[in-house]
This record gives sequence, C-alpha cells and structure tokens, in this order.
Amino acid sequence: VQLVESGGGLVQAGGSLRLSCAASGRAFSSYSIAWFRQAPGKERDFVAGITWDGGSTYYADSVKGRFTVSRDNAKNTAYLQMNNLHPGGTAVYYCAADLPVIPTEVCHTPSEYDYWGRGTPVTVSS
Repeated sequence: VQLVESGGGLVQAGGSLRLSCAASGRAFSSYSIAWFRQAPGKERDFVAGITWDGGSTYYADSVKGRFTVSRDNAKNTAYLQMNNLHPGGTAVYYCAADLPVIPTEVCHTPSEYDYWGRGTPVTVSS
C-alpha cells in the first residue's frame, strides 16, 4: 500500500489543521493506520491510531482531547483532525499502515510498520 499525506502547513497556536492520508494499492480497509510525528533532532513518536474498521482509536496522552483520528475506507483515506495546536506540535507528521496480528489493536512502535508516507510538515507558531 502506498500512502500520501497532505494538509500540513503553518498555523498559530490554538489553531486547527486536518491532515489526510490517501492510500493506494492493496486493500486499505485491511490495515490499521497510525499517525506519528517527528520534530527536528527527536525520535518519531506515536500520535494516534485507528483499527481497520474504525472501531477503536488510540491517542498519545499529549494529544488526547485535542486530536481526532478517523478513516473512510470507501475513500481509502485516513484523517487526523488537530485542534488547539501547541507550539510543541511542530513536526513532520507521518501516516503508517500495518496488518496487525490482533485486529483490535494499533501498534505504537514505528518499527512495526512496513508502510509509510513521506510526511507533511506542521509548524505551530506561538
């Protein structure tokens, strides 16, 4: 599966952005999808994830209540709605796809994912 992120940009603190992850190739609906972010000089961190059917979602503590992950399998697209952005949210945001061993779970470890997009940069100004 090939993934392409879009929707990043420059936003003021407190603002919102909606990222999209468009997939092509093999059956998108079979994969769990996760969003990661990587700030300059830092590791790639889990942000949010959603199971293949959208039945379960998972969030990093730092974004709970502000970010929402969703997907539309008919459109082969996943989304990350980011509200009340903080300057600490400045990073390149990546989506990743995984065929999970346990379908009701989403892995939080980047090394578990075989498929990645190229990322979309998000800059949050204070």
